[in-house]
Amino acid sequence: MVDVVFVLMLFFMASAGVQVVEKELAMNLPSGSGKPSDVPTSPIIVDITGDGQVSVNDQAYGNKDDKNLQGLRDFFKHSIDQFGDKDPVIVRPAPETTHERIMDVLNAAAASHVKNLAFGG
Repeated sequence: MVDVVFVLMLFFMASAGVQVVEKELAMNLPSGSGKPSDVPTSPIIVDITGDGQVSVNDQAYGNKDDKNLQGLRDFFKHSIDQFGDKDPVIVRPAPETTHERIMDVLNAAAASHVKNLAFGG
């Protein structure tokens, strides 16, 4: 009987030492108290084909050898000037697209001060 009490005492002592400490995560959550915008946002979808052709809304911007993508930069700047920077830009590369070409598009977006960018499938 003493052995059973001793084993139970060891069990409770060992389990008392293992405590889960809760920590606070610092994150900003969206609040519902803001006023809704007057104009709904519509995403700008940038498609990149496997051979490097970049297009927005089925209109090609630059050829596959154009690393600067000045036409895409001008489109982004015009869009931001006309509609603001709230519209999301979604980059949809094909699976066989090179990383270099994706970086060309990201550099064009950064040069045009695109603030809301995501990748889509």
